Amino acid sequence: MNTHCTARSIVLTGLFLLMANVFLAEAEEGFVDIFDGKTLKTWDGNPAHWSVKDGAITGESTKENPAKGNTFCIWRGGELVDFELRLEFRIGNAGNSGIQYRSKDYKNWVIGGYQADFDAGNGWTGTLYEERGRGVLAKRGNKVIIDESGKKNGAGKTTDEKTILKSIKKGEWNDYTIIAQGNHLIQKINDHVTIDVTDNQESKRVMKGLLALQLHAGPPMKVQFKNLRIKTLK
Repeated sequence: MNTHCTARSIVLTGLFLLMANVFLAEAEEGFVDIFDGKTLKTWDGNPAHWSVKDGAITGESTKENPAKGNTFCIWRGGELVDFELRLEFRIGNAGNSGIQYRSKDYKNWVIGGYQADFDAGNGWTGTLYEERGRGVLAKRGNKVIIDESGKKNGAGKTTDEKTILKSIKKGEWNDYTIIAQGNHLIQKINDHVTIDVTDNQESKRVMKGLLALQLHAGPPMKVQFKNLRIKTLK
């Protein structure tokens, strides 16, 4: 056994791990955790449907306990203006969900505004939808500029739709990133940009608002969120 080679391998492995940790720390610099992994402190959702399970914020409906309408778990830590949000999500074999941002509180855990969509069948995953507003603003894979009148103008592509879908791990944890700066909105799933939207419709767009997680009405479903962290952008 060559002890010199073994020692060198150990040193190189140590250096690699150190560099990886430094890179990770730099990548996460400025981010603040907004979920403690144990409780719904600073979060507000209907306790009939929202809880913490498996270290994740969990929204669940059953045949015996259906969601009678779209119901949301709302972060009460303040309004979002310009920010980057990173989290992991997992959805079961059925249902539709999403992440609301810069949204409005309609009371009784009902929210409206920009929504980063995803669903079990991946028909909507990655799309930008406006709940209680203008509907679909950009389908995944597209760069869109919304003009003052509300017309949605295609401005190119982000990531090929097949590439986005191939990256999604069904029934497992996936990364979702949302970046909102001024009227420019970007969503990413597993590091792939799914939409890039510039919203120039001043009469409809919203520049600040709430963050919330969606449990959709309809058939029984389960959705989970963890590792939620946010960075304020200047």
